[in-house]
Amino acid sequence: MDKRTKGIVTVGVLMIIVMVAVIIGVVVKRAGNISSGGGGISGTKQDMTLDEMYNELDVEQATPVKGTVTLDTPDLYDELPEIDKYPLSVEGSGDVDIEIFTSGEKAGKDNDSWLIDVASSFNSSDVKTSDGKTVSMSVRSVPSGTAADYIISGKYLPDLYTPSNTLFGEYAISNNGSLELYADRLVGNTAGILVKKDSGYTTADEVIKAVQDNKITMGYTNPQTSATGLNLLLTLLRGGDDNFTKFNANIPYVAYTTQQMRDSASNGTLDAMLSEYQAYINDNNLTSMYDFIAFGVRHDNPVYICNKSGKTAAELEGVKLVVDYCKSDEMQKIAAQKGFNANDDYTSAEEFSGAQVTQSLKTYKKTKDNGKDIIAVFVADCSGSMDGDPMNQLKNSLTNGAQYINDNNYVGLVSYSNSVTIEVPIAQFDLNQRSYFQGAVNNLIASGGTASYDAVVVAVKMITEAKAQHPDAKCMLFLLSDGYANNGYSMDEITSALRTSGIPVYTIGYGDDADTGELARLSGINEAASINADSDDIIYKIKSLFNSQL
Repeated sequence: MDKRTKGIVTVGVLMIIVMVAVIIGVVVKRAGNISSGGGGISGTKQDMTLDEMYNELDVEQATPVKGTVTLDTPDLYDELPEIDKYPLSVEGSGDVDIEIFTSGEKAGKDNDSWLIDVASSFNSSDVKTSDGKTVSMSVRSVPSGTAADYIISGKYLPDLYTPSNTLFGEYAISNNGSLELYADRLVGNTAGILVKKDSGYTTADEVIKAVQDNKITMGYTNPQTSATGLNLLLTLLRGGDDNFTKFNANIPYVAYTTQQMRDSASNGTLDAMLSEYQAYINDNNLTSMYDFIAFGVRHDNPVYICNKSGKTAAELEGVKLVVDYCKSDEMQKIAAQKGFNANDDYTSAEEFSGAQVTQSLKTYKKTKDNGKDIIAVFVADCSGSMDGDPMNQLKNSLTNGAQYINDNNYVGLVSYSNSVTIEVPIAQFDLNQRSYFQGAVNNLIASGGTASYDAVVVAVKMITEAKAQHPDAKCMLFLLSDGYANNGYSMDEITSALRTSGIPVYTIGYGDDADTGELARLSGINEAASINADSDDIIYKIKSLFNSQL
């Protein structure tokens, strides 16, 4: 081999070595981002800014394609899931079985299980009607607002309905639900505002004024699903629409239910939040950090009878036997042990009709954003595990949920699997943008891995840039996912930048396989709601969420 040939070989070998080194460097660089269940691998990445993280990503830009949209008036009742989505906590087997819809604090676990205990005791007591028919009691836990939706729509009617207070019951009656008040109290409770100890606030009006003056941060519950949240809404609207809008302007967090508020905010990040007394007194963490201030109408868990005119004499007798048993001294003692029947000296001069509740919910939808624009990006998981029914349901939920997004909002869509694609850049959600949004949803395909936090970085970047053009806008991000992040950045690596942005991330977890704990952690960074659902009820839950937030 001559010198020239040797030189060519040497140069060729060096080029190969350089190319291999570059490839290895790229692989190592990208591998440094890969998550193994949420644990960050280096402090360096945790300290990166949003722009620095975004610049490391290869983000694709889809070509917008228009799809057909509907201009029909949406009907939330159409998407109610089958009632089995809310399984019976207790199932009776008597000749006459009386089923009762109840709010969660009476049919959950531990101290939230009073009505379960009552039903179990009742069903073992061999109660019979006057003509010898055995009577049993079935219990089904359904959020108060959702239960009202079932009753109003007629999709499913229990025999009895016991929401936390009268507000959703009267709302259902005023909207032609087959319902009638049967007893004004099943077990005593009160709604309250929890405020940090030593805050100096002793009345609900003082706390409300402090929120309006931006002196403290407070969270409340969605009044469309939570009786406690609805109670606060009506309390605020006593002082007019401006009283509510001034209050709501300084609210960083709206939870889906009271239980979610308790679980997500019990770490003390909020100066004040909503709760019921029974939940408060049973949570040592809450009682150590907060004082309880009762407000609004009492939460005495009234009982309504459904479809009374259609019931037989035996069923009507069964209803009376069940309600009387619940109100018996023995069952009331059990209730007291679980935190109910306290604060009986608290009274409220306020009473609200069903018509007032209906109007208040309309006012909430119209004024909750105080006239501000909303910037929102939807982030859709298109990884391989979403293939089939989950992807079909995701598409349906976005299509149907989009009907509840007001056209003054600014909306974008991002999809992700191994990498991230901006499907629709942020723009005002007019008819043209709706069409592009729908076209992108139609073309979503499931394949590959799950780079959830890469997608969150991209969406936050989009929102941040859009907010520069609309500085007074309210920002939010919706992440729809069914699984664990297994590619790209970890949650720990993006937490600091996400917290700095202040953008709340609402997460919707699909099915039993979803990493719901991780999704809840993500939502908790900037105090947003995390909802767990599956293909049977995801459409209804997303439409409910969009209806309240957008």
